[in-house]
Amino acid sequence: MDPNAARTATLGFRPESKYRETLASGLASLDAIIEGFPRGAISEIIGPESSGRTTLIHSLLAASTSNYEVCAYVDTNDSFDPVSASAAGIALSQIIWIRCGSNAGHALKAADYLLHAGGFGVVILDLCQITPRIANRIPISYWYRFRLALENTPTILALVEKEPLAKSCASLMLEMKRKKTAWTGAPGFQILREVELEVIPRKPVRPVAAHFKAKSLG
Repeated sequence: MDPNAARTATLGFRPESKYRETLASGLASLDAIIEGFPRGAISEIIGPESSGRTTLIHSLLAASTSNYEVCAYVDTNDSFDPVSASAAGIALSQIIWIRCGSNAGHALKAADYLLHAGGFGVVILDLCQITPRIANRIPISYWYRFRLALENTPTILALVEKEPLAKSCASLMLEMKRKKTAWTGAPGFQILREVELEVIPRKPVRPVAAHFKAKSLG
């Protein structure tokens, strides 16, 4: 056995596989750029509030459940809305929803149990609402452990955050931005009708961004 390979495995740094099976996000403009979410790997979806993170996650879960896969949503701050999820095409009967009562430690442990149990198409770890102080205290060993648990499995772990956390352990990183909003109605009585969103691939870097429209904010 190559001693260098053993050392890199111990440290948690592994070369990326040349080919991974992927799952299309369901957003044609995005899939044309990234060719889907890589299975057996960590993906990060980052961006501020109302940037389209939820829209993208709903589309990914809808794509997975339409393939009759069982998925899990680890909801750190009770932000998952089953009504809008169902309207986005997600089969709720195939979703395990884990509510963590604003406890990031419980969310990380729940994700750990799910990944090691196996059998899921997509596992969402929603850390959008945690504070920077808590985010900075998450041990980096979690991300190495998650990456190791995912290897050689068909599961996608999607981290949803304001800022990158897994970083080098992630195979895909997408930055979400809100570009335009369309309102109707008189001043003071306006209704949001449409939002134009932008997805910028940060890892691997792509020279173009994807744009799509949504009826509600994510």
